[in-house]
Amino acid sequence: MPAIEIGRICVKQAGREQGKKCVIVDIMDKSFILVTGPKNLTGIKRRKVNLEHVSVLEDKVEIRRGASDDEVTQAVNTAGKAELMKA
Repeated sequence: MPAIEIGRICVKQAGREQGKKCVIVDIMDKSFILVTGPKNLTGIKRRKVNLEHVSVLEDKVEIRRGASDDEVTQAVNTAGKAELMKA
């Protein structure tokens, strides 16, 4: 399993956003992370998520801790992962 780190792309496994991809923006503690889609790209708003409700992928984008949705969107586009995020 890939490491839980900022910029790692993951898939939500529970809730109404199940199956959608998001990016880890911050690590809150050992059980929770802060993720964003961003909403204009995948439909996932920035929110706190339990680690058990996401599946981490090997793909990663270069962002800083606490990056804004615009910065995440730009990093996803720069890395060429926009189509991966929408799928």
